[in-house]
Amino acid sequence: MAPRPRRRRHKKSSSSVAPAAVTPPTAVTQPTTVSPVPLTRSKPGPSIDALGFYYLDNNVPGLSQLILQKLNMKSYEEYKLVIDGDKPVSGFGFRCLREMFQKMEDTFRFCAHCRALPSGLSDSKVLRHCKRCRNVYYCGPECQRSDWPAHRRVCQELCLVAVDRLMEWLLVTGDFVPPSGPWPWLAEAVQGWDTWFSMRRPQLDATLEAVLGSHAMTSLWASAGRPRPDPDVLQDSLKRLLTDVLSRPLTLGFGLRALGVDVKKAGGSTVHVVGASHVETFLTRPGDYDELGYMFPGHRGLRVIMVGVDVATGFSQSTPTSPVKAGRVQLSGHRGLYHHFWEEQVETGRTARPDLVVAFHPGFHASPDLMEAWLPTLLLLRDYEIPALITVYSQQELAASLQILVELDAHIIAYGANPFTSLKPEQVYSNPNKQPVYCSAYYITFLGSSCQLDKRQLEEKLDGED
Repeated sequence: MAPRPRRRRHKKSSSSVAPAAVTPPTAVTQPTTVSPVPLTRSKPGPSIDALGFYYLDNNVPGLSQLILQKLNMKSYEEYKLVIDGDKPVSGFGFRCLREMFQKMEDTFRFCAHCRALPSGLSDSKVLRHCKRCRNVYYCGPECQRSDWPAHRRVCQELCLVAVDRLMEWLLVTGDFVPPSGPWPWLAEAVQGWDTWFSMRRPQLDATLEAVLGSHAMTSLWASAGRPRPDPDVLQDSLKRLLTDVLSRPLTLGFGLRALGVDVKKAGGSTVHVVGASHVETFLTRPGDYDELGYMFPGHRGLRVIMVGVDVATGFSQSTPTSPVKAGRVQLSGHRGLYHHFWEEQVETGRTARPDLVVAFHPGFHASPDLMEAWLPTLLLLRDYEIPALITVYSQQELAASLQILVELDAHIIAYGANPFTSLKPEQVYSNPNKQPVYCSAYYITFLGSSCQLDKRQLEEKLDGED
């Protein structure tokens, strides 16, 4: 595509860039508005969902095919059609809830030590799970004994993963709806989960009590075919799931605060979530982003546009060009690469220039394909001096991502632990004994170019935090 007259040419810095080797009560704010308008689309690009799915085979050969087999799918493309709502869910062919849970659990069945799949075992061998966490499998006592030094470090945390994986179904069915409403505290007093839980305690306690005593909870554990945990274990799980749902909208709010965006300006404010995938869009409901509005009482409208090649087909809420009303949070989606979206929507004036751009777990540090896809976007954000925030899972990813941004001469404003990280541990699917990670655990904010930290200073600062 020929450059448009207003388009700036984005260049890399002189040094080469490559993926790093890693591994009183506030005013009432109106809720999110939703309009059933079709998702806008643009040019395709590399799918982080597809890359992640097939990457499973690198550590456990054949795992991707096992997952498809257990879910009655012939290919990843068919799986995506069902997940995105383009194909009836009846294609899964489950006769009852218990059968579905069993099939889901079966996708985790491979030996954590030798990586053997059920199909590769002799008739005399059966995969059995760890009796403590019920989340890791072995083909025999010998493999389990050999693996214990590695597994013992994560066994207790994986107990939480196993409970959360089942309890998450209550979010899918709508039987657990996180408490919401105007914040009774001044927004400035809510600096993280500790203060958020304190602020919401009366409402939250009532919600948790109702869910714990519900028929849906009883049915869930009866269908799971395993003993129901104690009430305090289930309550803690619900709290972790709540943070997972609210982490993204509150992280957007954290970014708006940290970068000094004026949310009370006329016409409202715009946030672009770039590299948005199935995770951010498939099960997202209007109420999920109400907390972002309550975080900024008196705001003149918050427009959140999800842009990415993996934006779910069902995420058809409003168009990026729809006007936003004061006091409302508006969600919209656009399927395609961000720099294409910028050319087609922002440069042409069809949608507002963003006040903030956020990327949740972009992953450009780990894959050449993803780095190639992300480079035009990173250079665009730098050259147009767009306030930006990205999140990562770990200290290792934080260091690798910082290094790439330094190579790109991005002006890093701040980085560190995210006060609104998800508290739900995530198991590394194909490497079950790897330390679980937490979504959006760390953040980086940057704006424009001329980075204030050179490589040596950056390394010294990182070493000082270890």
